[in-house]
Amino acid sequence: MTTDPQATALVSVPAETSLIAVIARAASDPTVDVAKMEKLLEMHTKIVARDAEIAFNDAMNKAQSEISRVAADADNPQTHSKYATHAKLDRVLRPVYVRNGFSLSFDTDPTAPVGFMHVKCYVAHSAGHTRPYNAVIPWTSKGPKGNDVMSDTHAAGSAMQYGMRYLLKYIFNVAIGAEDDGNMGASENKISKEQIAEVNRLIKETDSGSGTYVSSYLGYISKLA
Repeated sequence: MTTDPQATALVSVPAETSLIAVIARAASDPTVDVAKMEKLLEMHTKIVARDAEIAFNDAMNKAQSEISRVAADADNPQTHSKYATHAKLDRVLRPVYVRNGFSLSFDTDPTAPVGFMHVKCYVAHSAGHTRPYNAVIPWTSKGPKGNDVMSDTHAAGSAMQYGMRYLLKYIFNVAIGAEDDGNMGASENKISKEQIAEVNRLIKETDSGSGTYVSSYLGYISKLA
């Protein structure tokens, strides 16, 4: 039994390519209904957009699964709190989101109300889908006591940087904490071998009745040190 090579070729052609071929053939036919042609093009556009959005969501899920908490690297003297700078977030996040096909572009909206900076971020994926994110940040050149602490240009730039930093956190659902770059700060909390040896020595000296249990527990901990 022989196989028709043309039939095999038709079976292996992706649905999207087949639809394009149908549209191309219809365009060359002078008797084709223009309204039907427009419907075909509309259907093709929706299919492509749907597939691109699915690929975007899958990649976002994968990227977020690779991102752990980011450690704060700066202090805010006014609120007495710590935060992760834009540079720190970029250093941690950029390799992850680029590896997963994302690119980020920032912009501002000139129609924002006076005293506000409207920061935009367009997150584009290599499959073709782009999703916009927005942050509207109030800004002022005045300090807490109402005195001038910076120029309007500096204040607007600071609000823009603030918006970019917060958008980075929001887009990839980033938490700021002690854990950093997947290391989870575990090395800071390990008990050293010297400390284990000292506790064992004290147990033997005091001949504690619970010494056997404590020694066994410390033996387990020593494997983690």
